[in-house]
Amino acid sequence: LAQAADERDAPSRKPPPAPRRAMGRRPARCYRYAHGKPYPKSRFCRGVPDPKIRIYDCGKKKTPCDEFPAAAHLVCDENQQVTSECLEAARIATNKYMITNAGRDFFHIRIRPHPYHVLRINKTLSCAGADRLSTGMRGAFGKPYGTAARVKIGTVLISIRTKDEKIQIAAEALRRSKFKFAGRQKVHVSSKMGFTKFDRDFYDKWKAQGRLIPDGVGSKWLSSRGPLWRLIGREAAAAED
Repeated sequence: LAQAADERDAPSRKPPPAPRRAMGRRPARCYRYAHGKPYPKSRFCRGVPDPKIRIYDCGKKKTPCDEFPAAAHLVCDENQQVTSECLEAARIATNKYMITNAGRDFFHIRIRPHPYHVLRINKTLSCAGADRLSTGMRGAFGKPYGTAARVKIGTVLISIRTKDEKIQIAAEALRRSKFKFAGRQKVHVSSKMGFTKFDRDFYDKWKAQGRLIPDGVGSKWLSSRGPLWRLIGREAAAAED
């Protein structure tokens, strides 16, 4: 009885208030489709946060195209927007799989779209005591929130060039990166020579004729026009060598 009286007379103890949690990011489905005109960063649109993706080329990016003749591409099949967060997630997943299964020195990954479109958010406070701060739809033009890239049907999202024996590993890496994007994508194994625009059937023939010269990771096409020294005496010089 004494214990019950003490409990009755003791002041009621309330649990401490739960800490207020910061609101998370909006899901990408809120910004999946393009509405209105492009809104790039400019002197009028300031305070844009940096895009999540900062590296667009991974692997042996300075290797000539002759060493990595095979190429595979991840092609978008919808008109939509892809955020910088999903581009970075796809780059990490593709790079991780290629390093583990193909080797660190046997591929070159390139992220093709760049997120220049600025996403906006109209922040409203929904917590208690925010009635004086919330303005509803008055002045609803939002503040910069993130960046995204606008892509169309047929836009290449990720490209990988590698050796012929590792092209199936590259295709599997691209298949796994599809899960980082919304919508539908397709994996395409290219018939071109690496990242160049020339078919593999004609690449060796044109290179033997001297019509193709190395140009970084690609090749430059030499037309029949131009200075005569490119055409006259080439066979004699080749014979002397």
